[in-house]
Formats: sequence, structure tokens, C-alpha cells
Amino acid sequence: MKLPIYYGWIIVAVAFVTMAIGVTARTAFSLFLPPIVDEFGWDRGLTAGAFSFGFFVNALASPLIGRLMDRRGPRFVIECGVAMLAAGLLLAAFVDRPWQLYVTLGLLLCLGAGCLTYTTQSQYLPHWFARRRALAISIAFSGAGVGAIVLMPWLQAIVAGEGWRVACTALGVMVLVVLGPINLALRRRPEDIGLVPDGVPAAGAPPRRRARIVDAHWAATDWTIGRATRSARFWLLGLGFFSAMFAWYAVQVHQTKYLIESGFDPLTAAWALGAVAAVAIPGQIALGALSDRIGREWIWTIGCIGFVVCYACLIGLEDHPDRLLLYVMVACQGALGYGLTSVMGAIVVEMFEGPQYATIFGVLTIPLMGGGAVGPWVTGVVHDLTGSYVPAFVAAILLSLVSIAAIWAAGPGRVRLVPGRS
Repeated sequence: MKLPIYYGWIIVAVAFVTMAIGVTARTAFSLFLPPIVDEFGWDRGLTAGAFSFGFFVNALASPLIGRLMDRRGPRFVIECGVAMLAAGLLLAAFVDRPWQLYVTLGLLLCLGAGCLTYTTQSQYLPHWFARRRALAISIAFSGAGVGAIVLMPWLQAIVAGEGWRVACTALGVMVLVVLGPINLALRRRPEDIGLVPDGVPAAGAPPRRRARIVDAHWAATDWTIGRATRSARFWLLGLGFFSAMFAWYAVQVHQTKYLIESGFDPLTAAWALGAVAAVAIPGQIALGALSDRIGREWIWTIGCIGFVVCYACLIGLEDHPDRLLLYVMVACQGALGYGLTSVMGAIVVEMFEGPQYATIFGVLTIPLMGGGAVGPWVTGVVHDLTGSYVPAFVAAILLSLVSIAAIWAAGPGRVRLVPGRS
């Protein structure tokens, strides 16, 4: 059967659904955290540490995942993720010891989700598009917001009515039944089916890509993982990714509990978590499309500023639980902060494009996921030691500014221009 030239958009649709369920499954840890703490009486740092532990393992496994992506392709990697994620959620229903929580909602949940969400999707989706690269990625990643709108209230209702264990079971079944079959449609690159990026038949593809190159020597380099790690730009990207993900996941994991303690009812706190992902939908798509015109660095700056304002609002909410501040926090975190995902893969592929791109991205995922792991753990420990989230929130603001500086110093726009500026 001849595959259509728009197959790239079919790939985007599959990624959209995968993101909707996979990211929601990982984000739902924030909903499970309060009832788990209440049921067992464990310290918040210990309980949130399960999420951080899973992130650390995912970070360490990222080079292997990238290597598997280069060798076996996205279908193999993502189906492995589906199996691990479903197992973690289903087995979580039987947890009654901390180590069991670390294995199920820590190791299996985070490692499984890591094999099918942001970083893994970023390792193959950029190959399918050139002129509309960030737009396509942002549309796929907006599935995370749709999943939050549809699934988060459903999960919260199950948690409130039947308990967090039943919610884990229901979500695990959904992962297995929905994501398993649809990801069989994935292909590694458009060249595998006789196409080139943007759905053009290979025989009629115009030679447009050379006009985008700014640094010809850099672009002509055969980027292996060894060469990449010897470049300053690689380490600047690692610093930028670590710092941004610290800010992202620190608030994501602790937001629900923090809002409840600040005076909001549990339903409002759960709504806020879902609303962040909801407003991220138009934000991601708009910022992704804009980055194809003005450059990746500017969108990264806008996203990090979104987290700066988000944390400033959260600090204000501690003493003044005002709904206007809550709305600003939600808007900046979702519509601006989540826009980082639309350019993350584009930044790396435009700097280190080549046959080992997925491996290079996999190694960069160590600091990326490391930031996501350290953020929730440090924030929980700081609260346990000081009785306040404010010191950790201030640290997240500073790291957001560090991230902006690091990405500008790396300068993806000094290697290749975005299509709108070529």
C-alpha cells in the first residue's frame, strides 16, 4: 500500500494522543501525592522522592534510550514505554511500603513515561518537518494539555470517590489499551517511505535547506556523541535544560498541595493543575509557530519568563490567596512556560543534526531529566526543613534566568536560521 505524502501529520496525530495520556499519567502523581501522604503519614520529601527517583533513573537511562532510537526507531522505544508505564500504574494499586511506591509510581511510571513523552518524541518528530518543524512539534505536544482537560477531572473524581489506587488502575488500563495499538503506526524518518520533511515526495524536493546554514563548518561536522560532548555548546544546552526543568517540575509536583495549604479547596487546586495544561494548548502552538519565524532563543526566553512570573505569583499566594494571582500563575505557567517543549527538540537537531542526533539528545536528557528530578525533591526537602516553599521557589526563579542565559550563549540561531529568517 502506498503511504500518503501527509503521513508526517499522521505521525503528529499519534504523538498527540500519546502525549495526552502519557504526560497526564506522569502529572497525575501530583493528584496522588496528597492522599498517599494522608494514608501512610510519610514525610512529603520521602513521598515526592519517589517521583524524583524515577526521574533520576530515567535521566541515567536516557543515553541508552537515544541509542535505541537511532538503532531500532520510535516504535520499539515507545512500545517499551507503554509496557512499563502500564505496569507501574497497575502495580501501584498494591503499594503499602515506600520501596514499592518508588518502584511503581517512581521507577516504572517515570521511565515508562520518559520513553513516550517529550524527550523521546523530540528525538524523531523533528525529522519529519523542516519549514514547520516547531509548529508540528507544538501541535503534538499540545496533546498534553488536552489530556489534562479530559483526564485530570476524571482522575480527581475517582481519587475523591474510590481512592487513588482505583485511579491508578483505570489509568493503567487506558495506557495499555489505547497507546499500545496506535504507536504501531510510527516510522523513523520520512525517507523510510520515500518522502522528505514536510510531506514532499523525495523526487520533487527542492534544495532549500542550505540557505538556512549560518555556520557552514559547524553544520558540515559529522556530529558523533564524542564530538558533541567536547563542544561548549553541548554543555550550555545541558545547563539550560537542567535549570528550566528544575523550575518546571518543582511547581508541577508540589502545586496542588501548596494551593490547598494556601487556603484553596482541593477541587480548585486540582482545577488549577488541569487549567495549566489547558492554557498550554494555544500557548504551545502559537509559540511553536512563532519560533519558526523569529528564532528558538526568543521562545525559550518567553517560556522561562513565564515560570519566573508563575513563581512570583505563588509566593504572593502564600499570604494572599487571591484568585487573580491564581489565574495569572496558571496563565504564565501554561501558556508561556510550557512553550519550552515546542523548541527543545528543534534547538538540539538544528545544532547537532546527523545520524547520531537521537543519541546526542539522549545524553542531553540526563541534565534535562536531572533537573526534573532534583526540582521536586529539593522543594519537598526545603519545605520539610523550613516549613515553607518560598526558598525553593526563589531558587527556581534564579535558575529560570540562568536557563535563558545558557540558551542564548549556546546560540542555535548562529548555526542555522529558522525558516522565517532564512
